[in-house]
Amino acid sequence: MRIVSICPSNTEIVAYLGRTDLLAGVDNYSDWPPEVTQLPRVGPDLSVDMDKVEALNPDLVLASLSVPGMEKNIEALDKRKLPYIILNPNSLEEIADDIETVGEALGEKQLGADKAAVFRAEIEQFRDQAAKKTYRPTLYWEWWPKPVFTPGSVNWLTELSYLAGAQNIFDSHEKASVQTDWDDVKERDPDHICMVWVGIKESKMRPELVRRRPGWVQMKAIRENNIHVLEESLFCRPSPRLLEGLRKLTAVLE
Repeated sequence: MRIVSICPSNTEIVAYLGRTDLLAGVDNYSDWPPEVTQLPRVGPDLSVDMDKVEALNPDLVLASLSVPGMEKNIEALDKRKLPYIILNPNSLEEIADDIETVGEALGEKQLGADKAAVFRAEIEQFRDQAAKKTYRPTLYWEWWPKPVFTPGSVNWLTELSYLAGAQNIFDSHEKASVQTDWDDVKERDPDHICMVWVGIKESKMRPELVRRRPGWVQMKAIRENNIHVLEESLFCRPSPRLLEGLRKLTAVLE
C-alpha cells in the first residue's frame, strides 16, 4: 500500500503500528519518528497541496478534522475522488479506536487490535496510580495566550491531568476548547501553569511574559514558580505519543 498522511497525529499512529514503510508522503508538520522527515512533503496540514497528494498515487489518505479549517482538505479529496479515512479523536479511548481503524485500513486488523490493547493497558496503569492519590493539584493548560484558549472537559488534556493525579481548572466546561481571558484564569488560581502553545516550539515560549500579566504575580503557580514549558508535540496531537507526555507530566508534578 501507498499511504499519505496529512496530519502529524495520523503519521504517529502509523508509526505506533510500526508501518512507516507504507508512507509515501506526509504533511509538512509531521516530524516523528525521525525517518518520516525524509519523505515527500505535501504542505501544511491546513493548506495541503492536493496536486502533490494526487501525484503520489496513494491507495489511502489519512485525513483529519482535529483542527478547524481542515474541512477543505476533505472537500478536495472528494473532488479528486482520492480514497481516504478521517480521524478526529477528542479522548484517549477514541485514539485507541483510531489505532484499530488505521490498522484495519492498512490490512493489519489484528495488529491494530493488539496495539490498541497495549495503549489501553498503559492508560489503566496510570488510572490505578492516580486513584491512590489523596491530593490533586490544579492545572491551567495554555493553548494560546491572547486570546486565551484552553482545553475543556471534552479533550485528552483533561484526561491526562486526571491520570497524572491532577485536575484541569476548566474541566467544568463541557467542550473541547474554551476561549476565556487572563482575569478568569487568575480567579481560578491554579497550582501549575502548563504552556503548550499550539504550533510553537518550546524555545519560543517565554514564562517571564506570563509572570508580567496583570495581577498574576499573586497567583499560586507564579509564587511557587510552577510554570512549565512543555513539548507541544507531546500534548497537542491526538496520537499515542500523548502517553509519553503523560509520563513527563507525572514527573513534573511529583
